Amino acid sequence: MRPLPTLLTLSLAAAFGGFAATAIRDGLEAPAQAAPAAAATVPAIAALPTVVSGQPLPSLAPMLAKVTPAVVSVHTKQRVKVSPFGGDPMFRRMFPELTQERINESLGSGVIVDAQRGYVLTNHHVIEGADEVSVTLADGRTLKAEFLGSDPDTDVALMRITAPNLVALPLANSDALRVGDFVVAVGNPFGIGQTVTSGIVSAVGRTGLRGLGFQNFIQTDASINPGNSGGALVNLNGELVGINTASFNPRGSMAGNIGLGFAIPTSLARNIMGQLIANNGVVIRGTLGLESQAVDARLAQGLGLDEARGALVTQVYSGGGAAAAGLKPGDVIVAANGERIDDPDALRNFEGLQAVGSRVALDVRRDGKVIQLNTSLREQPKSFQGLELDPRLAGAVFAELPERLRQSGYSGVLVESVARGSRAAQNGLQKDDIITAATTGKFDDLSGFRASFTQAPAQLILRVVRGGGRQGNLPMQ
Repeated sequence: MRPLPTLLTLSLAAAFGGFAATAIRDGLEAPAQAAPAAAATVPAIAALPTVVSGQPLPSLAPMLAKVTPAVVSVHTKQRVKVSPFGGDPMFRRMFPELTQERINESLGSGVIVDAQRGYVLTNHHVIEGADEVSVTLADGRTLKAEFLGSDPDTDVALMRITAPNLVALPLANSDALRVGDFVVAVGNPFGIGQTVTSGIVSAVGRTGLRGLGFQNFIQTDASINPGNSGGALVNLNGELVGINTASFNPRGSMAGNIGLGFAIPTSLARNIMGQLIANNGVVIRGTLGLESQAVDARLAQGLGLDEARGALVTQVYSGGGAAAAGLKPGDVIVAANGERIDDPDALRNFEGLQAVGSRVALDVRRDGKVIQLNTSLREQPKSFQGLELDPRLAGAVFAELPERLRQSGYSGVLVESVARGSRAAQNGLQKDDIITAATTGKFDDLSGFRASFTQAPAQLILRVVRGGGRQGNLPMQ
């Protein structure tokens, strides 16, 4: 007979629910009428209780009171010259009086991560090309910011401000984040002022987004709109777990948020910040020193693999970490430090997110067997002088292709600069050309390009992508 009280409670609840539903229905269906005087005796709608079951209602306000002073608005100014003749250099020289200077301004967000030193983290794309940068604190103070360095391929930039009574956010261990954890985004969307949005972690370790460089994003459904870039993503303890960097919308970023926001995890941001401080504003990356290709179904069958995935090693460069580990052409790398490697892009992304000297354990498939090889990442040169490769390239400087371009489908090397009047310039090479192929042999990146010149070809022809994707062959004389 013990279930009777429960049954009675459920019956009363059902009866009350039916009564309430009928009253609501009647209220919705009844036509609007002037309220009689007697209606004044009807009790007013009660305010929300401050306590439920003896516990105060949860609120993010106490946590945010500690967080918001550390989140700043970033203002940038860029001086650009505008000519009625567009970018034509000849006409701009002929009619300099018609060239006018215009100032482009943009807004973003940043996070103070070291109050004593005044370090502020933001996105590279927020301050890219800026001539002046200033930040506005939550208390209204506006301060000039000193640019310390940035890394375009992870979209992290570091600035410094000087002022008393700064507030910094503690950096959490973003590796401990789990899907479903609550997070809060703080920034300056659309320039309307500091704004707070909340949501959950939708995914961690997100990669494969076109045009966004090396990737290991936190995905969240907290609203991240234009202007939020560089702002804070915090956990419920008020600790920084990520730097908001992008929102995804097929209609463009100005269309607003649709619940697909991405943030750079603090584990990565901390590493990049340390390198920018130690290396005078630049990041030095490591490389394994190999070329690889994707594994398709035909290759998988020929190599005795269970599935078509991994990075198939096609070339190993002497003096690199891959050579030291004993990797050979024909090996298939399927994991690195326990991280799944599905294709060459995943391997390149892994390399790009590690510091020089990092130890790497590679899971490799060789002759149908599973082996593990251990090595470390060696320093990756950032550029080469063309003269070091071939006299016909004298005057050109070749650099690693930015990862954002690789994510957009390009491979090869970038022409970083070309000296006026040099042999390379006379041969038609231009700054920002992308070299995708050459008669020297196959290559995918800067180290491969250099290695392909072990024997200078009698005829040197470069395959060049220029401007809006126009391609052509360029003979070097």
